[in-house]
Amino acid sequence: MDPGMMFVLILIVIGLILLAILLTIVPVMLWISALAAGVRVSIFTLIGMRLRRVIPSRVINPLIKASKAGLNVTTNQLESHYLAGGNVDRVVNALIAAHRANIELSFERAAAIDLAGRDVLQAVQMSVNPKVIETPFIAGVAMNGIEVKAKARITVRANIDRLVGGAGEETVIARVGEGIVSTIGSADDHKKILENPDMISQTVLAKGLDSGTAFEILSIDIADVDVGKNIGAELQTEQAEADKQIAQAKAEERRAIAVATEQEMKAKVQEMRAKVVEAEAEVPLATAEALRKGNLGVLDYFNLRNIVADTGMRESIGKLTGDSKENDTRKG
Repeated sequence: MDPGMMFVLILIVIGLILLAILLTIVPVMLWISALAAGVRVSIFTLIGMRLRRVIPSRVINPLIKASKAGLNVTTNQLESHYLAGGNVDRVVNALIAAHRANIELSFERAAAIDLAGRDVLQAVQMSVNPKVIETPFIAGVAMNGIEVKAKARITVRANIDRLVGGAGEETVIARVGEGIVSTIGSADDHKKILENPDMISQTVLAKGLDSGTAFEILSIDIADVDVGKNIGAELQTEQAEADKQIAQAKAEERRAIAVATEQEMKAKVQEMRAKVVEAEAEVPLATAEALRKGNLGVLDYFNLRNIVADTGMRESIGKLTGDSKENDTRKG
């Protein structure tokens, strides 16, 4: 082969390699697309994005979209948001949606919302189309002791100004639940709640529960109201049962005291009987001592014995007469 032809082929190959490297470093097709869309982007800007490890398509395509929508967004703004870890395409879509809906939303605000971890596009859509949040059944007890369960539907709209740092849906549901319980608890009769459920929504809505949240509450509607248990009756029953147990315990305590007192009295009776027996045992000793000292004569002693014998005989006859009368009474 001719050396001249060989040199030309080598130059062609080298040129193709350099062109491939250039096309890899410089997104020419993206630059052409931007020019075709009327977005002026310098080729050196695209090369600088490559050097800053920014994917040019993640910035240029949203820039083209924003330019077509009539938004004034610069390349530096989009690139800085991308480098901060934000979603550039979502922010631009949110700006376009806000612009179409005549909602004032700056790029800085949208970028801050996106970096805060909230879906800024969804927030804009919620501002245009309010969202309905349904609470579970929330139970409250009226003053008459009847449990009332209510389910509410909360219509909210995103508050763009409070999206950063504002509380979420859980806080709104908790506040509405607290308001429902408070309203039911302040009702004299559960029938008033059943007859006029909108009393709950009016009372709760008047409390300004959306303060400090990322939403604006448009309406609170009671979807369902059910009657639960008779909590007052159950509490009274439990209280009566507790009182009964207390009374039984006190009665058992009194019975134990009475039994102890009875046993104590029996012991005292036995003690007194023992003393009587002891005293009776001293009578013969005293008699013997009186005879010994001459204070009692023999005749007097025998007269005393006769009196004792007569007394014993009369007691025996009295017992026999009493038993016969009792038997006659039973027979009659």
